Amino acid sequence: MDAQFSLIPLLFVLFSLLVGALLKLVLRRSAFPYTVGLFCFGLLIGALYRFNLLADAGFLQEAINRTGNINPDAMLYIFLPILIFSAAYELDLHTFRKTFANSTIMAVPGVCLSMGTVALLVMALTLVIPDFSGWNWQYALMFGALISATDPVAVVALLKELKTSKRFSTLVDAESLLNDGTGIVLFMLFFAPFSGTLPLTDSPFTEFLAVAAGGALFGYLMAVISIFLITRFRGDEMVQNSVMILAAYITFYLAQDTLHLSGVIALVAFGLEMTYHGKLLFSPKANEFTEKFWELASFIANTLIFILVGLIIAVQVRITWSGAAALLILYIGVNIIRTGVVFLFYPVMKRLGYGLTRREAVILSWGGLRGALGLTLALMVSYTLNIPEEIRSQILLMTAGIVTLTLTVNATTIRWLLTKLGLTEIPAEEAFIEYSIKRRVADSAENYYNKLKNREALAGADWEGLKSFLPQIGQEPDISGCSKERLLKTLRMKIYSTEYQLIRQLYADGTISKVTYRKLINSQERHFDSNGSLPLSERSYLFRLFKESLFVRQIRAHKITSRIFSRFLCRRVINLCDIGRGFLNLQRDSLEELSAMRRPDLPEDLQREIFPILFDEVQSNIAKMKSALATLSTDYPQYYAQSLTVRAARMMLSNQRHTVQSLLSDGVMLKKDAETIDGQIEKKADLL
Repeated sequence: MDAQFSLIPLLFVLFSLLVGALLKLVLRRSAFPYTVGLFCFGLLIGALYRFNLLADAGFLQEAINRTGNINPDAMLYIFLPILIFSAAYELDLHTFRKTFANSTIMAVPGVCLSMGTVALLVMALTLVIPDFSGWNWQYALMFGALISATDPVAVVALLKELKTSKRFSTLVDAESLLNDGTGIVLFMLFFAPFSGTLPLTDSPFTEFLAVAAGGALFGYLMAVISIFLITRFRGDEMVQNSVMILAAYITFYLAQDTLHLSGVIALVAFGLEMTYHGKLLFSPKANEFTEKFWELASFIANTLIFILVGLIIAVQVRITWSGAAALLILYIGVNIIRTGVVFLFYPVMKRLGYGLTRREAVILSWGGLRGALGLTLALMVSYTLNIPEEIRSQILLMTAGIVTLTLTVNATTIRWLLTKLGLTEIPAEEAFIEYSIKRRVADSAENYYNKLKNREALAGADWEGLKSFLPQIGQEPDISGCSKERLLKTLRMKIYSTEYQLIRQLYADGTISKVTYRKLINSQERHFDSNGSLPLSERSYLFRLFKESLFVRQIRAHKITSRIFSRFLCRRVINLCDIGRGFLNLQRDSLEELSAMRRPDLPEDLQREIFPILFDEVQSNIAKMKSALATLSTDYPQYYAQSLTVRAARMMLSNQRHTVQSLLSDGVMLKKDAETIDGQIEKKADLL
């Protein structure tokens, strides 16, 4: 029996994953969020245990008892590193930089203002509810800090399900990550006297700055060390990800427990640095494996933590009539305060970065979910005997209640609110682009259907019945009300998106170098930010690279021929040639994409006015880049010839990669042999 009960944690994890898989299948066509389903399931089994309905299920009862009374430090240190790091690692860095100002406004002054206002509301409750008379400002501010920060675990999980726009989801995602760190730092300022933790400084303000800035610096340094170690194991995806997991946990533990810095901010800095510099230093194959691995790890952690949160609330929270009344007032108050904070800063936020619309501000207000983090901090309070038992119980009740209400009310209605505000509607011009793509798939399928139909060997098939297997693309969107300018911008954004994906593919295939990948990606950023306002031919960032710098002109004028300068010039020419040829690949692909979209059944004005503009813009890019490459070949014939050699070598290695993958997928080559050859190819690629 002892051996059986020692397996309880493992069996609970397996049971939770089974429940998560079943709920995922059941809720996939439902508007009900999957994460809320997990939370409700945790509440259900916790309630069954609470009301002694599992008395005969000894093993299950013991499992719920142990899990429902889990140590809060275990929740903090087991789940948070995976969830915070994976969220930071998946952030689009350019979008994050553009939304950083707004995220910081909500994460620092926003959380501080919310903390103070919630504390004021709690102190007001002490005047009307006798059971709350034992509260003071320190308890109130401590509670205000832990409840004011939106939980990244809950918010990120919900945004992934709702598939909101990338810009808005990044804003909410970044805000939840940053204000999570702010919330913990503020919480520890008021909780530290009870826990015995010594502050770094005497001033709360300098303490906050030291803990936050110190956490960011420590996370950055840990990322630098981790990248150095991981690049030593190039080609071994298992070792790379093992080092990454270990580094994430060590970063959080050392920052939070040993150095008394912000572990969350350290993890965010760690994840962002790994994304920005680390990904390009890892092999493309390793990056693909890493992205899938962290997606799986995040799914498992989310599944477990939402069930745990529901279970803990059902098992540990003690409800009283006065507590319930206070909870209802606080829930309404917390939502009003969140809305007030958002709209207080709205005039500033709408002008920063990508801006913020009024409809998005409403969603930002209502989408301030609370989850595992707030509950974990409340559990830490409930286990601290230096705080009066009545205060501990009330903090746990109010935190658990607000977590429950935001997850069951806010999270389940936010999809309806998005629809009501029109944020889920696809503009007619975008719907038209999607329809055009589906139309191409349908045309291809129909052509293949007709080829099969003419085969003598298949003459007896039920061809009328087989028509049901052709794609169903629906009604063609009406774009008669769309302005030509909006259509032109939408088509440009489609081309930018296609180019972006092709850049990633060229790098994954080894066709372009890391330098070229970074330059081409950077060249796309202004265009994404412009929402299609910039012409496709506006590539000044790239073409500036081809203009000789003063330094290079001096080298040529003084005929400096030292080996260092020669190497510098050779590498520069090779990089420029690689960028130029990579860019030409993008433009040729864009021409093919435009030709495919330019269907004969399109409206005449679209055919006559918009597509010629786009074709001219792409052709202009091709002409200017060919001219730039021709100038390089004339000015630096020797180095240009070397660039052709490097180009040919990359193409040969890319061909070898495709051959290995083809043989592997066909079952001709063993996986172990394929990995060996891939490693050899990577080593040769590093020499280029």
